[in-house]
Amino acid sequence: MVVNDLDVATELVTDERVSFFSFIGSAGVGWMLRSKLAPGTRCALEQGGAAPVVVAADADLDDALPMLTKGGLCHAGQVCVSVQSVLANRSEVRQVVDGLVALTEQLCVGDPAAADTEVAPLIRRREVDRVERWVQAAVEGGAESPCGGRRLSDSCYAPTILLEPPAASDVSTKEIVGPVICVYACDELDEAVERANSLRTAFQAAVFTRDLDTALHASAHLDAPAVMVNDHTAFRIDCMPFAGLRESGLGVGGAPQTFRDMQSEKLTVMRSASL
Repeated sequence: MVVNDLDVATELVTDERVSFFSFIGSAGVGWMLRSKLAPGTRCALEQGGAAPVVVAADADLDDALPMLTKGGLCHAGQVCVSVQSVLANRSEVRQVVDGLVALTEQLCVGDPAAADTEVAPLIRRREVDRVERWVQAAVEGGAESPCGGRRLSDSCYAPTILLEPPAASDVSTKEIVGPVICVYACDELDEAVERANSLRTAFQAAVFTRDLDTALHASAHLDAPAVMVNDHTAFRIDCMPFAGLRESGLGVGGAPQTFRDMQSEKLTVMRSASL
C-alpha cells in the first residue's frame, strides 16, 4: 500500500489521543484537517495571506522601498506574511515601481549556502512551475513586468515586480509564496484599504505614511489582526500576537497566547462548614 504525506498527517491529527492541534500551512489543507479532528480536540491554524501594504501619498519612499523589497523577496517570498500587494497612491506609483525594480535588480539569487545570496531557491521545483504559471497568466492578462518574470533554473525564480495584474488573477487573490511583489495604483487611501480588505485572507498588513492621522485611520480600517506602520508586513517578534482572520486562520499564536491555549482551566469547589 502506498501512503502519501497527507494520509500520514491525517492519521496523526485525527487520533483521539491528540488534545491540541497546531497547523501552519495552506488554507486548503488546514481547514480540511480541522474538519477531521476527533471530538474535543482543540486547534489553532495559521494559513497566511496576501500581506497588503498601503503606501500613502506622503510616504517616505527612500525609507519604505528597501523595506518593501526585503519584506517581499527575503526567503524568496516564502514567508506567510511576505509583502505581496503594494497599494500605492496613483501620483507615486511609477516612482514606487521604479524604486522597487532598481533594488530588486541588485539582489543576488542562488545557492543558499553562499554568503552573498539574498534570494535562494524555492522549496520545491514544482513551486517554481506554479509561480511561473501565475506570473505568465498575469502578464497575459495585462500586467506590466518591468523586472523578473522568468525562471532562472529548475529551482530558482527571478525576483519579480508586477504592475497592475488583473484583479481576478492568482497573483492578486492568492498567497504567492514566491519572489513576486504586485503593485497597484489607487486614487485615495480609502480605495487602497477597500482593495486590501477585498481579499479572502486577512493576516498582517502595513501602511507607510508620515501622518499620524493617516496611520491611525488605516490601522482602524484595514481588516487585519496586526498592522505595521512604516515597516514591512514580515516584521515579527515572539511576544507579538500572530493571527489570521477569515481563511487565514483560527486562534491567536505567539508565545503567551499559545501557552494559554494549550492549557485547560480547572475549578475546584469546596463545601465546608468551617468556611
